[in-house]
Amino acid sequence: MIDPTLRDPDRPSRRRFLRGVGRGIGGFAALAAGLGARSGAAGTTAGAAHGWGSGAPVAAAQGPRITVRSVDAYPIYIGPRSDGLLDPPVFDSDDDPRRWRWGGPFEQLPSAIIAVVKTDQGIVGFGMGAGGSAAVEIIRGHLRHLLIGADPRNVERLWDQMYSSALLYGRRGLFPMALSAVDNALWDIAGKHAGRPVASMIGGWPRERLAIYQTGGDVRDGLARGIRHFKIGTRVGPHTPPDEQRRVAEAVVAARDLVGPDGNLMIDCVSRNGTADWAVGFARQLRPANLYFMEELLSPDDVFGYAELVRRIGGGGPGWTRVACGEHEYTEHGFDVLVRLNAAEVLQPDITWCGGVTAAKRIRDLVEGAGLELIPHRGGSVWGLPIALTARTCTMAESFPAGSPILDAMSPRFDDGDYVAPTEPGFGSTLTERMVLDARLPGTF
Repeated sequence: MIDPTLRDPDRPSRRRFLRGVGRGIGGFAALAAGLGARSGAAGTTAGAAHGWGSGAPVAAAQGPRITVRSVDAYPIYIGPRSDGLLDPPVFDSDDDPRRWRWGGPFEQLPSAIIAVVKTDQGIVGFGMGAGGSAAVEIIRGHLRHLLIGADPRNVERLWDQMYSSALLYGRRGLFPMALSAVDNALWDIAGKHAGRPVASMIGGWPRERLAIYQTGGDVRDGLARGIRHFKIGTRVGPHTPPDEQRRVAEAVVAARDLVGPDGNLMIDCVSRNGTADWAVGFARQLRPANLYFMEELLSPDDVFGYAELVRRIGGGGPGWTRVACGEHEYTEHGFDVLVRLNAAEVLQPDITWCGGVTAAKRIRDLVEGAGLELIPHRGGSVWGLPIALTARTCTMAESFPAGSPILDAMSPRFDDGDYVAPTEPGFGSTLTERMVLDARLPGTF
């Protein structure tokens, strides 16, 4: 549960937020202005308390002008999920179930990219995104021309310009994944130039460490490493045979016994065709597991279905669990829809997909202003951790895979079940250009 001491009585509740929205544009603008003022003041206070400065926006006025000299990006090998990414599929028939889940060469997780942005002062910024060679083409053919010659410290203004320039073709999906890579690289430059970690530059309520929750893997191994919170993948849906779904539910309940009453347990369905009626039945099966949240029970497009689930299984109704989604949503505009429709209780932007840190910090302020919980997808990467650390309602940071030099270079320090805030300038990664080039996905340019 969210620590009640973290609830700011001066911050608007979800109900007040929605009432303000209902008053129309004038009411919403006034409420948003109030949120912005509170967020700025809170960020200043919290940042000062941690010795991290004011959290003021990055601006070119801070010292002599610097400019972007070059922008490039590369698809990288992210792990076994990238194996065969560029190979054409072979299906058994028109009814082959793999047709529903084959994501092609641009699917988010296996199609990771790294942007490399260099300045005239020799500062190199690195940023992770996704979308493979298609996103790289967007960066090289479009975004690069908006960045070269610009001052990279104007991060948010550059974000607005890039997003606006692609508004008629790239509001969701591939374009924000490409935008994420360059936006993150710009924040890396801004932090390195200022000699400050990114978490100290984005306002909010910065902390020095945050509990990890382990996604996948063996629960016993995680407990032995000091991890207290776990999420289990449950790839089931309306067409899953009842016996198989029952076995999955029993395994989740057994995991609860291992984790114990003090740890949080969650599940992730990664559903593309779930229905509200099916999800309610599955939630009923899992009630003995006392789940902290149930994630991605429906397609990300089914926002009205998610709103129904909040009423039928979540806090808008019986309160069996929290309804979580947002991993596959983009920019504050997409999250604004979820918030206004009361379609989620835990919102999960991925900072390497949703539009980068600029988009994520706006999402953070929107979600928290509505009194909701923000737990970023892969919040335990160096890219996600600054948002997780500065989101007041974030209770946990999701694990980030390790096991290769480039993945290890993008992982923060882990200590006794917690991720520890980097103190190095920028994101605190140990990436180098040579490492990125060596990790390029075979068969890409």
